[in-house]
Amino acid sequence: MKEHVEAKVERMEVAESDTGHAIENNDQDYGDMKRLGKKQEFHRNFGFWSSLGFTSVYQATWEIVIIVVSAGVFSGGFAGLFWTFIGTSIFYTPIVASIAEMASMAPTSGGQYHWVSEFAPPRYQKILSYASGWMSTLAWIAAQTSGPFLSVTLIQVMIDVRKPAYEFTSWQYTLLMLALLVSIIFFNTWAAPILPWLETVSLFVHVAGFLVVIITLWVCAPKASAKDVFATFVNESGWNMGTAILLNQVNTLYCILGSDTAVHISEEIQDASLSGPKVVWYSYLLNLAMGIITLITMLFCWGPVEQAINADVPYLVLFQQTNSIGVSLLDLILIFILIYVGNITSLAATSRETFAFARDRGLPFSSFISKLSTTTALPYHAIYTTSLLSSLLLLINLGSTLAFNITVSLSLLALLSTYSLSIGCVLYRRLSPSLPPLPPARWSLDTTFPSPFPNLISSGTLINALAFAYSCFALVWCCLPGSYPVARAQDANWGPALWVGVVVLASVFYVVHGRRRYRPPVMWVEGRRGEFGVGVRVEGVQHT
Repeated sequence: MKEHVEAKVERMEVAESDTGHAIENNDQDYGDMKRLGKKQEFHRNFGFWSSLGFTSVYQATWEIVIIVVSAGVFSGGFAGLFWTFIGTSIFYTPIVASIAEMASMAPTSGGQYHWVSEFAPPRYQKILSYASGWMSTLAWIAAQTSGPFLSVTLIQVMIDVRKPAYEFTSWQYTLLMLALLVSIIFFNTWAAPILPWLETVSLFVHVAGFLVVIITLWVCAPKASAKDVFATFVNESGWNMGTAILLNQVNTLYCILGSDTAVHISEEIQDASLSGPKVVWYSYLLNLAMGIITLITMLFCWGPVEQAINADVPYLVLFQQTNSIGVSLLDLILIFILIYVGNITSLAATSRETFAFARDRGLPFSSFISKLSTTTALPYHAIYTTSLLSSLLLLINLGSTLAFNITVSLSLLALLSTYSLSIGCVLYRRLSPSLPPLPPARWSLDTTFPSPFPNLISSGTLINALAFAYSCFALVWCCLPGSYPVARAQDANWGPALWVGVVVLASVFYVVHGRRRYRPPVMWVEGRRGEFGVGVRVEGVQHT
């Protein structure tokens, strides 16, 4: 038996050198991939700074604060927006820390569904990881769809600055979104070799753009009083004040989500088990700091709260406070450029996650979707497949704000589901001393954040427990409508209905397809292969 396993290891190493393209892979990356039972198929083109740019520009917290959080001003007013943002960020932080540690334990493009498979109770790991894979794929495709909508909305607002009477029709909105999607595909295929460079440059533009927008607002716009910003609550949502403020979590979460973006390019990051979790953590802290400063600036410079509540585009009112068309356009153009680059990042992350799940035969047509190019080591089929699905969702959108809200709700529900599942499984392992210990993490919660109660509970267990509890709590609020009563179809929150529909669809696919075809990642993990009667994984993926 030992000779059989050693032969398989030797075959894996030969296969890795015969894939038809060079691979940059240090000893640590090689060891991590070997433990996970994966062959190194991608080029490791992303260093720390390009990975930090990749994740930070996708998160785009300060940009999204201006565009999305402003829409929740009717649920709590200025003070409600501020304190909800601070509270949500505090409770969300353990989720990010937990994701960073899991990214160090198992640095794979599969992310959450792999972690669920490796850490879940053995009896349930297959079906739970399959469900997590579907939820993660759904979340990323939905998020990828929302990006072009935000970009075209910004184009509309920039036109409004000069020509307030002009308005896009639905078909113009849709054509512009599809055109943007085509250009995003270009950057992920033909221009893919410059993507790490683009992300590094974008990181500095992300920070420089933040400074430009903040400074122009502070210099040009009149200021509200501290009392108006921090102590004056206004509620026109129809819910009671407490419920309205808690519902504003949804907008805040949309601003600070995305830390797992780096996870889905783990197989392209150099020294991924250390650089990856650092990127997850530092990108969150960087974006959160800029987001809080942007929110405070926005609240002080917005003008009367009633004007913001009654505006069709609340953030346009913010830039109009500068009393300068040139300054308003400059700020809006900077935000548009950064949101557009974030769309490029979104497609890259979405395609890698979809590729990984297809590699484990979790999707229909997996053999097609999981093919890699032998010349570029890019998952072209996954890129085109996810783009096609996004374009279909964009056609449904037809420029509708309702459709955008559904997409946001669906993305949040699906992503938070994968967070709660994966973190819950790690917590289960930590609380089960009879099970094998968790794999080593070079970025560990226990060493990074020493426990305040070392004799009672480890910091890893405490942080995982807080993260799991809050992810489940936030899921509930993502299911509720933003206003009450719900008198019209466009006032309802349709995201949960679509989420349940996808869960049902995934269940059906599991019965007819996944139960026989899906190969949970844990079956290839070192130390676990004997449970499934397999050796080291040698077949990898198909190449074109």
